[in-house]
Amino acid sequence: MRRPYQLWSLVALICLATVAASAQSFRVQCPTSTITHPDPNNAGVNSAEPAYNGPTQFKPNADGYVSPTAGTVNGAIKCQQISGGDGLMTEADGTQTFMFSFGPLSGLADIAAGLPGTQFPNLFNTRYPGTLVRGDPATTDGATSGASPGVGLPPLAPFTWNGAVGLAPDIPNIVTVTDIIAGPLTSPLAAPGCPTPSASTVTVFTDSPLGVKVGDQITIANDAHSTGVGGTPTAAGLLNASPNPPSWTVTCVDNGGLAPDLVVNGSGYNGFAFQYTDAAGAGLSNVGNNNAGTAAAVAPANDGHVDPRPIIDVGVMNGNIPAPLAAFDEDDEFFLTLSNVGMIMRPDLFEQHTVHFHGYPNASSFYDGVPDASVAINIGASFTYYYLAPDAGTYFWHCHITPPEHLQMGMVGQLFVRPRQDRVPSGTSLFASLGLQNGLSCSATGTASSCTPLTSPTPDLRTACNPAADILCSATIPAVNTGATQGLDKLGSPQKYVYNDGDGSTAYDTEYPIQMHGFDPNFHFVGMTFNPEMFVDMKDKYFLLNGRSYPDTVAAGPQATVSTDGQMHYSQPLPAIINIPVGGKASLRLVNLSVSEYHTLQSLGVPMKVVGWNAKLLRDQAGNNTEYYTNSITLGGGESLDVILDATSTPVGTYYLYSPNLDHLSNDAENFGGMMTEVHVCNTVTGGNTYGNTCN
Repeated sequence: MRRPYQLWSLVALICLATVAASAQSFRVQCPTSTITHPDPNNAGVNSAEPAYNGPTQFKPNADGYVSPTAGTVNGAIKCQQISGGDGLMTEADGTQTFMFSFGPLSGLADIAAGLPGTQFPNLFNTRYPGTLVRGDPATTDGATSGASPGVGLPPLAPFTWNGAVGLAPDIPNIVTVTDIIAGPLTSPLAAPGCPTPSASTVTVFTDSPLGVKVGDQITIANDAHSTGVGGTPTAAGLLNASPNPPSWTVTCVDNGGLAPDLVVNGSGYNGFAFQYTDAAGAGLSNVGNNNAGTAAAVAPANDGHVDPRPIIDVGVMNGNIPAPLAAFDEDDEFFLTLSNVGMIMRPDLFEQHTVHFHGYPNASSFYDGVPDASVAINIGASFTYYYLAPDAGTYFWHCHITPPEHLQMGMVGQLFVRPRQDRVPSGTSLFASLGLQNGLSCSATGTASSCTPLTSPTPDLRTACNPAADILCSATIPAVNTGATQGLDKLGSPQKYVYNDGDGSTAYDTEYPIQMHGFDPNFHFVGMTFNPEMFVDMKDKYFLLNGRSYPDTVAAGPQATVSTDGQMHYSQPLPAIINIPVGGKASLRLVNLSVSEYHTLQSLGVPMKVVGWNAKLLRDQAGNNTEYYTNSITLGGGESLDVILDATSTPVGTYYLYSPNLDHLSNDAENFGGMMTEVHVCNTVTGGNTYGNTCN
């Protein structure tokens, strides 16, 4: 018989668990401005990546923080929402495999097309115009192209929405108006936090802070002047005019002092006020309106509130392998929201999930995703991870709850950070641009030894690279100035690079993320059927490139699987086929996320040029390139390589990228499959430089 204190301890734990579970809720965050990117109206922050013209310049603010000065802001804000739950994928031999997995809850159209789900705020913060049906609408056959879903059925409208699933407006904020004063005021009638109003300014005093900011739209309703106060608003200024009260744009906010800011008819009001300007100058009469029945309201707006129903409907059984691709640029601020939707195939499991960016320099250990040092997300809860992008390179991410289990079950994904060098204006010297980034003044025709410390503009210490002081310097000035300038690639687009190289050595024409992984079907089967999982017996039998075994690796478009909810899900959205224009180069961002296997990939006919390892450019501290050519690479679990397939001397034709390990060229018991894909050297490539392009 148990001791009493043991029994009560168990009861207490159950009660605490119940409280914790009941307190969870979904939420999503994507700010339009931050301290680092302070201008909410800056199109370069909300909808486009600004060009890189030099180091960011900072100034101290009155609040004690420093922020970039206007015109020197680099990077943008990017956001993404993913689900943590379960899903099914189909192996190349037709076997369905159960997964613990991450799925898309933003960028649905892009994910279904094999693109990153990472979005600018202007797209992420748009709500779905209709009603999301059960299941991911972007995964319905033909949804992305407008094709017919089946015989006798009408064509579907193309699905193009990339906003955050579940995004909902907040509840309108309404406060009581205590006084409205129009026209010029003199001290002490002016709100201390605002300038003395002019003749065309209206000052509104409220009983509590409305939570408004400059630029907000404010509606004031039920405005009726008190008897005897005098004056009547003109028709243009009636705030309860039919059919709707007009909205006013806030020009100033005062959240108040302790002393009365306004005295009318002997009554004092201390300090919650905002002003708006009546352009016509004929809005409210120049009198006090002491009417407690008047109300001011801020219209509903996106502030992170969500409707949980579409998140559950879309997120359940919507897991992907690989997990939704994330891609952003150096200097970006990346907000990644994980919403744990639970595991419908294993309702007995109360699995927490996290996102751990493997090898990535986090803004804080709080966002590292290792639950011992940060947080874990319960079912029914959301958490937004924050990342500042300091270094270009190829990374990856995975769940860090019981990692051997959750990685084997499929909770793995890819991430890459594009270099600043991609955004250098056309015709600019790459050597001189890298010098600016590193706090140096370098001549476009000079050498590394001739570079001098930058004095104007002031260097950005976040990006400066001094090999003498920093052995982890990630963008060392090349020892040889090749004279490379920013131009166009073979597809006619601005040239892209894997790293900030300063010499063009990592330039490419097409780009492909390739995730190497393996599945043990027995481990997944016992995980689905409530049986004990024998970790020691784990042995991969399916070997995957981007979640597919050959021949599925060369199938164009996303691979669909019918899940137990009867819905078609694109659980394997990323193809692995590689297209290179003749005489061009392809960047392969290779990662190995297998739990127990080393993987080797071999290329015959198209040489491999290895330029980066574990998100670091292969260059020594003296600036000498240590890149090398090979025909095969080997990666252990948790490693990444940046490889350029160099087809500058390769004839047009079909080549193969495959594993020379014969047991990795199989789909379980079948021969001829596994870790293999095709490389096409084409006369022309259409459709862009990545993913869904085609070879002609």
